[in-house]
Amino acid sequence: MPGDLNQYGFLFGGRMLSWVDEACWIAASLDYPNSRFVTVGMDHVEFRHGVEEGVILEIDCNKMKQGHTSVSYQVEVSRGGNEEKSLIFSTCVSFVNVDQNGVKLAIS
Repeated sequence: MPGDLNQYGFLFGGRMLSWVDEACWIAASLDYPNSRFVTVGMDHVEFRHGVEEGVILEIDCNKMKQGHTSVSYQVEVSRGGNEEKSLIFSTCVSFVNVDQNGVKLAIS
């Protein structure tokens, strides 16, 4: 959408990072409905291709690893829709489960 684009007509990188974070949080919340996750990091941020207005993106989140209080998801963002799929961005997003005071809790 136009509001997601920079002055050159390409998607803001920060907007994509926000979508990636939200998609992974949804995946983690579905996998662990009794947990309260906060993002602790992304392992690598590198955009492989620019994204122009109107391009449909596909965000795939797959659980990689679960620890005692944390869980990590591998994320791949690619062109979706009828276009040939090409990888635009990938990273690993890590979350930690916390209580209402922000103290780490075991994942249940």
